[in-house]
Amino acid sequence: MMKNRGDKLSNEELERYARQLAIPEIGVEGQLRLKSASVLIVGAGGLGSAAGLYLAAAGIGRIGLVDGDTVEPGNLQRQVLYDESVIGELKVEAACGRLQGLISAIHVEGINARLTAENALELTRDFDILVDCSDNFATRILVSDVCVLTHKPDVFAAASRWQGQVSVFDARRGPCYRCLFPSLPAVKAAQLAAGILGSVAGTIGCLQAAEVIKLVLGAGVPLIGRMLEFNALDQKFEEVRLKKNPNCAICGESPSLTRLVDA
Repeated sequence: MMKNRGDKLSNEELERYARQLAIPEIGVEGQLRLKSASVLIVGAGGLGSAAGLYLAAAGIGRIGLVDGDTVEPGNLQRQVLYDESVIGELKVEAACGRLQGLISAIHVEGINARLTAENALELTRDFDILVDCSDNFATRILVSDVCVLTHKPDVFAAASRWQGQVSVFDARRGPCYRCLFPSLPAVKAAQLAAGILGSVAGTIGCLQAAEVIKLVLGAGVPLIGRMLEFNALDQKFEEVRLKKNPNCAICGESPSLTRLVDA
């Protein structure tokens, strides 16, 4: 997964990441792994803002952002990558500027597009890990399918109102997203537009960043086969166990899907 890793950190990097280097599971070797990792964030909204900021701050060497929207005033309540000065700009351009300004030594690239079955393999090809920060079921299924076909982990999250959830889908070691949702759920647009508390999106996006960092380091126990659910009204976390579906159309024992299709 980690490619072209340098054999040492610069004095500037040693100073910048001093508090991170002090963590036993990281150290210099771990920081070099982070520096060599490449992560693609699908969706530069509330989840993507938090995940992107903390992945950049942690020193992920290459970060890609896929989003086809522009910054609107209603985004600022939860999408902390942006401020009033960039309203009307492409999200990926504004986000890349913010992340690159945070740490100039990393490489950040924006892709002004929506992920589709036609472009997904090309857009995701050169990244180690996909981070699903999208806001619709069709994209979530597509991201998961890409990861199944290319043998990559999918760090998934969703958030609505006071609640959020995060998991890691990796068909090599557990279920994929399609195991949970074999087909596109019949969800009304009004349900998807139910509103969200900004700090909930931030909390869940930060948890995604932590899962990515664990995967890069090979540290701890990733959320594979587990869904972590957060309820801010009660300030409670609950864990739900997820099972692989042997009849899953793409990762099951006899898959019927061998190429990407738009849901």
